[in-house]
Amino acid sequence: MHIPENYLSPVTCGVMTAAMIPVWTHAVRKIRVELPKDKLPLIGVGAAFSFLAMMFNVPLVGGTTGHAVGGTLIALLFGPDAACIAVSVALLLQAVIFGDGGVLAFGANCFNMAFVLPYFGYFIYTLITKRLGTNGKEGIRFAAAAIGSYLGLALAALCAAIEFGIQPLLFKDSLGNALYCPYDLSVSIPAMMIPHLVVACLVEAVFTVAVFAFVTRTSPDLIFENMKAGVSAEKKSHIPVFALVAALIAATPLGLLATGTAWGEWGADEIADIVTNGQALGYTPEGLANGWALDPIMPDYALEGMNEVAAYILSAVIGAALLVIIFKLLSMVLGGKKVSYDS
Repeated sequence: MHIPENYLSPVTCGVMTAAMIPVWTHAVRKIRVELPKDKLPLIGVGAAFSFLAMMFNVPLVGGTTGHAVGGTLIALLFGPDAACIAVSVALLLQAVIFGDGGVLAFGANCFNMAFVLPYFGYFIYTLITKRLGTNGKEGIRFAAAAIGSYLGLALAALCAAIEFGIQPLLFKDSLGNALYCPYDLSVSIPAMMIPHLVVACLVEAVFTVAVFAFVTRTSPDLIFENMKAGVSAEKKSHIPVFALVAALIAATPLGLLATGTAWGEWGADEIADIVTNGQALGYTPEGLANGWALDPIMPDYALEGMNEVAAYILSAVIGAALLVIIFKLLSMVLGGKKVSYDS
């Protein structure tokens, strides 16, 4: 799901980033009026859930790998607007510090995972719960969360596949070779959609429901529906939620068990040998070979001279801690609604 550097043309990256600017502006404005002031710092916890979910790589059909994103989950906890900002900040840290996803492709990755996924996933959730009603029916809410998160990730994957697939149609060199992603829509759509529909979307649904159910029972004041309805007007302990974050950090090395590269995330040094439909590509697109790249601090969540497992856990700690700190600082600027609590 993370589109790497130079797989999209600079024009495509510019258009996708421009498309996200009004989305980010709208999301920030909505957060300031929808969320209680004391809940704003906790968006960082939601962002940490997303960051950690994306570290748990799983094997997909076709020998590639994928992961959950947690976009719908954060929308259920803090609303789709908060989810948009939370996933965007998580993606920014991944790109700059860990080299996971391109810096130039940041706008495109945010469009797919921070816009399409949480807004569509939450739309499906609200559509189902409004039609069926949820009074005393937790099962309906959890089923709606599963369906919403599944479809949200599926639509995000489709958007990424289209962004990949239009590149060879629009950008070619004088010989007719693709300048950027070399696979057209006939390849990119099935290559992205089949593994996601069969495995990755199911992982997204399971992760979403598991965490949503846990937070519902331990910290119901962190559920967006309850915040909007003013159901909980008393302070709650969020120790169980932070304990869950810590447990996920400790378990992140499980993501190292999945071997292989995610589809569309091959390096310039290996793409020429990638076999598709029984034939190797045979060349390296010029944009990939000579494109811009940032040297991240911990590429692929690794650190030279450090044990792979230890480096992965350290990366998880750094990412989660930075997200909590960033949203604590942002909460001082954003403001938010004032809420009086029962004593």
